[in-house]
Amino acid sequence: MSISAASAAAKPAVRRGSFWTNRQRQAHSLHEISYRACFKPQLPRYFIERFSREGDIVLDPFLGRGTTAIQAALSGRVAYGSDINPLSAMLTRPRLSPPSIAAVVKRFQAIPNRREITKADEGLLAFYHPRTLETLLSLREWFAQRAAAGDLTAEDEWIRMIVLNRLSGHSPGFLSVKTMPPNQVVSIERQRRINARHGQTPEEKDVLAIVVKKSESLSRSGRPTPSAYARKHQIHCRDARRLDYIKNGAAALAVASPPFLDVVDYAQANWLRCWFAAIDIDAIRFDDHTAPRDWRQFISDTFAELARVVKPGGHVAFEVGEVKNGAIQLEDDVIHAIDGLPFTVDEIIVNEHEFTKTANCWGVANNKHGTNTNRIVVARRA
Repeated sequence: MSISAASAAAKPAVRRGSFWTNRQRQAHSLHEISYRACFKPQLPRYFIERFSREGDIVLDPFLGRGTTAIQAALSGRVAYGSDINPLSAMLTRPRLSPPSIAAVVKRFQAIPNRREITKADEGLLAFYHPRTLETLLSLREWFAQRAAAGDLTAEDEWIRMIVLNRLSGHSPGFLSVKTMPPNQVVSIERQRRINARHGQTPEEKDVLAIVVKKSESLSRSGRPTPSAYARKHQIHCRDARRLDYIKNGAAALAVASPPFLDVVDYAQANWLRCWFAAIDIDAIRFDDHTAPRDWRQFISDTFAELARVVKPGGHVAFEVGEVKNGAIQLEDDVIHAIDGLPFTVDEIIVNEHEFTKTANCWGVANNKHGTNTNRIVVARRA
């Protein structure tokens, strides 16, 4: 008997509907950072408003681009978040307290641009004009040295975050030659083939101008109102099964989306960003399970730690999406995985909303209507 069949009798009520809008521009502009397999800000906002109060700790142990943490901070909660990939903290922490654009420009202009391209760097010329690459190499070296010395300023962290977001993409607003969208980073060899096929050569990009433009875009909704809880936010690099920065029963709510079963290759998707951030991607133990049994054990271990850090009566909203167009419903495996732990699964929320896909890369339009679905297990700590 399959896990889905075995757990069907115990499956809680399923609520279907459109519980929040999927329109990115109706959320705060600070959220507009690209990252593979991330959910929209409206999802955590729905659960934050439903299950927490001002000043409560809201946690995401699978931080990703930081959507839950940013939304928690914007909602007057204390943001706690972590991810096994240090890249997540680099993308999240600067947006919890953005510096002024004037301060960012001043800091950028103070960073020496003196790094020359070595033989080891030459492969990256498939993406970048030589002078653009020299600037990126200089920034990379600056941030790595400052981080090692513990001297990164808020402006340094902001500039690094923006550059990480603009490293490669399919429009002139990115630092690279035209390539795939930022969540579909290709290898150097594949980029060479793309360049040859389309007869393109990387053009020089004004790195500061792109940093300023993206900074202005992120600030479009206005600077966040300074929060009384700003100094309490905590963003870390941790395995979701070992959240040692959180005290027992401290969190009122966790909103998270774990790595899905054999869906996203996070190492491949982030190799270029990890290069710029001086992260040894081979040293990160990404949880990319291919066997359902292993994935369920991982989820069970994660919920065992959530049982420690979520207060009695608190909640976990665990987004598991759909795999293979709904053929695999991971909520059944989550229910099975947390059996025996001090949680009651109150409901499964299936948020459905229509969308129009408007991708237009290499002149190929794909304006198709469809249905985007979020599947969330809502569990209450006993």
